[in-house]
Amino acid sequence: MNLALVLSRSGFGIEAPQVTVEVHISPGLPAFNIVGLPETAVKESKDRVRSALLNAQFDFPSQRITVNLAPADIPKDGSRFDLPIALGILAASGQIDTLALENREFIGELALSGELRRVPGSLPVALACQRAGRELIVPCANALEVSLAKSKAFTAEHILEVTAHLSGQKRLRLVDVQIQSNIISVPDLADVQGQHSAKRALTIAASGGHNLLFIGPPGTGKTMLASRLPGILPPMTDEEAIASASIKSISANGIDLEQWGQRPFRSPHHTASAVALVGGSPKSIII
Repeated sequence: MNLALVLSRSGFGIEAPQVTVEVHISPGLPAFNIVGLPETAVKESKDRVRSALLNAQFDFPSQRITVNLAPADIPKDGSRFDLPIALGILAASGQIDTLALENREFIGELALSGELRRVPGSLPVALACQRAGRELIVPCANALEVSLAKSKAFTAEHILEVTAHLSGQKRLRLVDVQIQSNIISVPDLADVQGQHSAKRALTIAASGGHNLLFIGPPGTGKTMLASRLPGILPPMTDEEAIASASIKSISANGIDLEQWGQRPFRSPHHTASAVALVGGSPKSIII
């Protein structure tokens, strides 16, 4: 069979829409084309995939390879499609069984040696995969993030481990990480001297779940008061903790599990632009 379908997921904020990686191998001059609104990082995956398969001792087809990332109207970015594209080529060329790809989803960046590297946004993918009732295979570096979703997920360090799992030769490691909430010391509101009206506003906002806006010139204590708000807020629910962790998951640094369940605080510089506040800077959000 010259056609293979592999399920994966794209990134759209903290959402993870499903993407079907369609791989077709046809006679003709050797070519490797990726269509379906791919960004530059996705287009570059063809070079990573080729080297990874060759270094893993697989045969790379010397034919015309067409990869379609469906649906075509959703932008695809990042390197998360390396693994599903590679598996699609192996399945379309008959090197692995296409039936083994059913009811499974894959994300992961490939090194030239075939090793799997971390990709951002694995937690939203795991949550979406859990709702769909499918098995998820991710790089080992994403194991801690995926464990928060409590879904059926497996981790691999190399593409050879993935193919061995699909063929039934050796089962991958099931993600099973115990997450514990750590008590982290936060600034105490009692340290603030004076500012009685402001402290009362903080108390009312925290008890009623209201939004709070500080307005005033630099040096009047806005940041000092805001940094003490998490200390009087109630503990985060599981749903709130997952939502907060999903935002961190899509960032380059990923999730810090030592702060799991703790209400985050960010203090952007007063010279930060409007663009930086809404996403142009990694230190730009107060939740």
